[in-house]
Amino acid sequence: AESLKAKGFNDGDIVSLNKALKGAFEIKFAFNVWTLGEDCMKRAGFKTEEYNAPDFNMLKAMGYTEEHIEEANQYVCGSMTVEGAPHLKQEHYPVFDTANKNGKKGERFIHFMGHVNMMASVQPFLSGAISKTINMPNEATLEDVKYTYEQSWKLALKAVAIYRDGCKLSQPLSTSSKNKGDEDEEAEEEVELKEEVVVKKEEVIQVSRMVETNDEDDAIRQASEILSQHVGIQTPMESYSKDGEVAERRVYLHGEKRKVPAKRGGITVSAKIGTQQIWLRTGEYPDGRLAEIFIDMYKEGAGFRSTLNMFAISVSMGLQYGVPLEKYVENFLFTRFEPSGFTDHPNIKSCTSVIDFVFKVLGMEYLGRTDYVQVLPKGIQKKKFENLAKLAETTAPQETMDLPEKKEEVEVSEVQDQATLPTMEKEEAIQDASSAALSEMMGDAPACPTCGHVTVRNGTCYKCLNCGDSLGCS
Repeated sequence: AESLKAKGFNDGDIVSLNKALKGAFEIKFAFNVWTLGEDCMKRAGFKTEEYNAPDFNMLKAMGYTEEHIEEANQYVCGSMTVEGAPHLKQEHYPVFDTANKNGKKGERFIHFMGHVNMMASVQPFLSGAISKTINMPNEATLEDVKYTYEQSWKLALKAVAIYRDGCKLSQPLSTSSKNKGDEDEEAEEEVELKEEVVVKKEEVIQVSRMVETNDEDDAIRQASEILSQHVGIQTPMESYSKDGEVAERRVYLHGEKRKVPAKRGGITVSAKIGTQQIWLRTGEYPDGRLAEIFIDMYKEGAGFRSTLNMFAISVSMGLQYGVPLEKYVENFLFTRFEPSGFTDHPNIKSCTSVIDFVFKVLGMEYLGRTDYVQVLPKGIQKKKFENLAKLAETTAPQETMDLPEKKEEVEVSEVQDQATLPTMEKEEAIQDASSAALSEMMGDAPACPTCGHVTVRNGTCYKCLNCGDSLGCS
């Protein structure tokens, strides 16, 4: 009180302050204009814009250090925990444990498995899930969360809601606060981060000068060390000119565009999804890798057609800048929206959306994936770019022969039939037998309402081999 009176406080201000401190969690929250009034603020030498600021800290502005404020806070408001309290034995601490640590000095809290075990003891008597949060401390790790979900499943809980202390941007009640030491450490980390960014920028500028080698493996290693990134595809690939000729062989880094020749081949797929017609066209590099896609649907000017065109452009740009086709297929398979349903494609007989159909086709044609198709592809269709590459390596160059101009000069030779009948291997016979059995099971089976895959008969019901859902069973 004497220290405050020396800074302009009177007896009335001290009385108002004592009343406010009875319900304060922290001492600095009681020192404001609403508790002390504008007269006290002016006597202390503060301007109106200063004490009306949301981040105004009156004690700090009056010259008190963080150590003095913390010492006064511990004396007046307490430590917000019973840990270390006199006349309280440590074996009695568990009675006072709460979901999270209390105050700045508190170390005890209810273990998260305590919440799980409590819910497990009640769950058998309830038909629904339990609306109970499993509280975790701020130090909880990803392994702790995995363990909690696994144990909850083993204990037959119907729902789990986990909250990690301090994980939200705003929390209704927080028992911890940052002190000046924490702020200083964050400031130092920010300065170090800025310095690191500057260093990285200088390294990127100097990368062309620092990588000086003719060896491909050595160049890859140096580039990875300098840029602190992995090379996208470490196998050297051809770089093509506009006329399709090989300009050079090189290794492409992440984010570097591999140009497409002006004249390029591809495939065109025409199919119907329900009653809607769709055309899927692709553009390929000369080595058979997918470079771009085009999706045509509906009439010109339709909003959905324009959306599909923009989507195709974004996918094409990603493919040319090094995004693997596998990632697109994994992320967009079984995307669900209308139109969806059965198709007239020779291999893919159902889909959950247009995007699902597009990437099922691309995955089958360019990655050889057959785990989601209803009719297995055969021949070169099974894995297009690999078979084409093998075919190009093993096929001898074709030679042309000049035919005689006159018909009489053509010698007639006996035609010998040297063709041999194809032999069916044992694996193919097994696959055919398996396909015949599946066709009997799936002949009248409806599509799965969850993933769109064709279901199979399971007794008097139907089950989906793709997602595990069942139809016609209670």
